[in-house]
Amino acid sequence: MDAMNPRSDEGDTKGRAADESREADVLVVGAGPTGLLLAGDLAEAGLSVTLLERRPDTTSNLTRALAVHARTLEQLDARGLADELVAGGHPITRLRLFGRADLDPSQLPSRFPFVLITPQFEVERLLDRRARKAGVVFRYGSEVTGLEQDADGVTVHLRGAGGTTSVRAAYVVGTDGVRSTIREAVGLPFPGKSVIRSVVLADVRLAQEPESPFTVGATDDAFGLIGSFGDGWYRVIGWNRHRQADDDSPADLAEVQEVARLALGKDYGIHDARWISRFHSDERQAPEYRVGRVFLAGDAAHVHSPAGGQGMNTGLQDAANLGWKLAAVVRGHAPAALLDSYQAERHPVGRMVLRSSGAIIRLALVHHAPGRAARAVAVQLVNRLRPLSRRAVRNLSGIGIAYPAGPGAHRLAGRRAPDIQLADGSRLYELLRQGRFVLVTPAGEPALAQRPANGGSDPSHPTPAHPTPLRPAPSHPDTLPSADGRLIHAVWRGDRRTALLVRPDGYVAWATDATAPAERAAALRTALLHWTGSAPDGTAPAGTTTARSSAATAADTSTTSTATSTGASAVIPAPARDADKPADR
Repeated sequence: MDAMNPRSDEGDTKGRAADESREADVLVVGAGPTGLLLAGDLAEAGLSVTLLERRPDTTSNLTRALAVHARTLEQLDARGLADELVAGGHPITRLRLFGRADLDPSQLPSRFPFVLITPQFEVERLLDRRARKAGVVFRYGSEVTGLEQDADGVTVHLRGAGGTTSVRAAYVVGTDGVRSTIREAVGLPFPGKSVIRSVVLADVRLAQEPESPFTVGATDDAFGLIGSFGDGWYRVIGWNRHRQADDDSPADLAEVQEVARLALGKDYGIHDARWISRFHSDERQAPEYRVGRVFLAGDAAHVHSPAGGQGMNTGLQDAANLGWKLAAVVRGHAPAALLDSYQAERHPVGRMVLRSSGAIIRLALVHHAPGRAARAVAVQLVNRLRPLSRRAVRNLSGIGIAYPAGPGAHRLAGRRAPDIQLADGSRLYELLRQGRFVLVTPAGEPALAQRPANGGSDPSHPTPAHPTPLRPAPSHPDTLPSADGRLIHAVWRGDRRTALLVRPDGYVAWATDATAPAERAAALRTALLHWTGSAPDGTAPAGTTTARSSAATAADTSTTSTATSTGASAVIPAPARDADKPADR
């Protein structure tokens, strides 16, 4: 059967039990940062995961990324990894575009108001360790040669040192880079074009330490940057308008020194290169991120210029978005239609990153007088208009990206959830480390009529952040449906009255400001039905479209399916949007 196969509208538990030939619930192809984060998320959620990598275990991955943005650090914080990564890197609070436009990440409403300069292999090291601890099976030296999928799963054909073999899983995710064999196997095109060629990249030592761990410069004929690895080695990336060559044309230390002098004014005594390469940069995006039971993420789905340092960050955000959805479907907690929201939420973000990084690189490379004049105007606007500068840095950092929430949703729905301080002294992103939805309510919330988690006698004051399931009596009109262990209940610190349901990836699924107990409880019940499954009696309130009951329609159409109760958001959302203002802190 070809890649375009029927989709089951139910969770995958039946197929999981019946298809004994499956080696894993999910095969992830490609052991870069995107694949490592996704595999770790799925394994921590209780799925069996095999990670396939063409490289031998002894061959290191070619890494180009140096910058970890604030939203990525928040996602790593939700996995208990951010503080360790930050401790070994260099936070910077000033970014320069074209060597002239200044952006100020220090004003970001985040626990990480900076850009962290650290090599990609440090990110991979932490994600690799986490994935192995969670039980991910690594298979190096495994090259994918093809695949077939049917209604129950995907069979992937491999070639390795021991010959050819096949493995089977419920789902496959291609995180195998620009030349993705998974993308080719499902017949997806990768339209786009090259935007810059003959970029030189080198790891070197310096005789003179730069003024900053991240130094950027540009002229009309060159641009360059130097980033510190923190161990005496530095990454140099540069482009010289007058030295254009094919990727396979060798570069040498003299060329690296020359481009540094042109772009930065001096070469800082560059010497002892441990490797030098030359590459070109494309702008490309697959038209679909999902074909049946096969998904694409990271560079396999989109690739763009290195301007802004958004490549690795965007891929990690793809993984964070997809992981919890795959886990919910495989475990039978959600219909397969939920997986369509991955395309609806992440494809517009990929398109936005292509456009923004492309605009930056084109302005940096412009050579004719009208283009230089336009660049000068853009620089002045960014430097002088604070709202424009704030929006630019929020979008670049990922903090300002929001997902659609459907008509009638609360203003916070779809937005990134800030790291809320909770009544017991904990933080929201500490709770998200459990991979569950988090319900944040005011203290003394009357709609939470349930047995206190601490065994006390006051039902209106449950222990904050307790991870046990909410189990009220289903017949009571002001109680919550059971979330079957998929929900953590936490309480605001202070007098906030908004109730929030936060997704496992740190975005607001639902919110309400309703104060009437009956209205608030009904809206909350519908939200929980929609996002975490059915009520104990298996029914939904009258007039409500739940995720499960709308699954068949959502799987067969690309239109928005929206729950009808107050503020409940859609399974299949409309295109993503930028969030000019962060959610309430």
